[in-house]
Amino acid sequence: MASAAALRPPVSRLFPSPTLARYTARMFLLRTLAFLAGLVLILQTLDLLGESSRILAVPGNGEAELWRYVSLRLPQLVALFLPFSVLLATLLTFITLNQNSEVVILKASGLSAHQILAPLVLAGLAVAGLSFAFNELVLTRAQASFDPWKTAEYRPVEGNGGPAGDIWVRSGSDLVRAGRVSGSGPSVRLADVTVFDREADRLVARIEAERARPVPGGWRLEDGRRFDLASARETPFAVLDLPLAATPDQFTTVNIQPRHTPFWRLLPAIRALEAAGKPTDRLRAELHHKVAGPLSAALMPLLGAVAAFGLARSGRLFLRAVIGLALGFLYFVADNFAMAMADFGNLPPVAAAWAPFLLFLLIGESVLFRTEE
Repeated sequence: MASAAALRPPVSRLFPSPTLARYTARMFLLRTLAFLAGLVLILQTLDLLGESSRILAVPGNGEAELWRYVSLRLPQLVALFLPFSVLLATLLTFITLNQNSEVVILKASGLSAHQILAPLVLAGLAVAGLSFAFNELVLTRAQASFDPWKTAEYRPVEGNGGPAGDIWVRSGSDLVRAGRVSGSGPSVRLADVTVFDREADRLVARIEAERARPVPGGWRLEDGRRFDLASARETPFAVLDLPLAATPDQFTTVNIQPRHTPFWRLLPAIRALEAAGKPTDRLRAELHHKVAGPLSAALMPLLGAVAAFGLARSGRLFLRAVIGLALGFLYFVADNFAMAMADFGNLPPVAAAWAPFLLFLLIGESVLFRTEE
């Protein structure tokens, strides 16, 4: 005959006491919000004090620009310090539960280590979901406005601050530069065009034209001149058809800033760049990291669990808290290192985004099973 525990639904086995689950999850969430509010308030104040002199040094800037700086910088600080707040809240929650002997009581009532951690992990998943939505809906817009403004040293930015002019495209062994691009597809038009005609990585001729448009078999250049290096002769032309392999899409797909682009726009932009033959490994790593990064909030309770168990018999509360803190910070170091390796092309995009998360998930589970289960 099956035991009563085996007949329980999976949710009941994971959360045998909804009251205890709400109690621990509420402790964790309140401490997360408290740490986040404190860190952001202090760092926003210090950051504003450091930048206010530069903002006000620009003629015409005043209090409105200071408030604009705060409104654009605040989402960045929230996104930056939310994972650290989750880590600190995890440690403080576990330390509080242990000091009050609540972990001992929970284990004496028959709860396993995973059942004690489950409410915090579930709350961490909720925080991760909110973090993802905040990053894609609020943070990307703030960074898209802040970065060009800061690059202009807090002076008014003309246009939308996006990339403009000097688009370079490789066409076989040749290089093509377009000063301005308009239209799309077959109706794309290039202005201020320069073609570097190369053979075996050696420059043969330089062709400049006022305008260019796609035609069957290549591109038609108008009102330009051709300079041949071998004969050192310059030949003007009104119309010149070149058999260039470059496609119109290669000129209309500009460089993408993943910090400024939400997830649902970044994915089709990457596909467009791939169709144009441009490298996308760095962008794919950022795309995956947009999901893997917020999920660190669900990983922190597992890494901080070393501070929850074994304290009564070992008496080393501070040491265990330091170990949990070190594991959390090592995760952030490994995560940043992996993304840096992806930027240099030394790690595949998926591995760079997910390897640190999976590695520390295994480390946390190994420590938990070895010590408590």
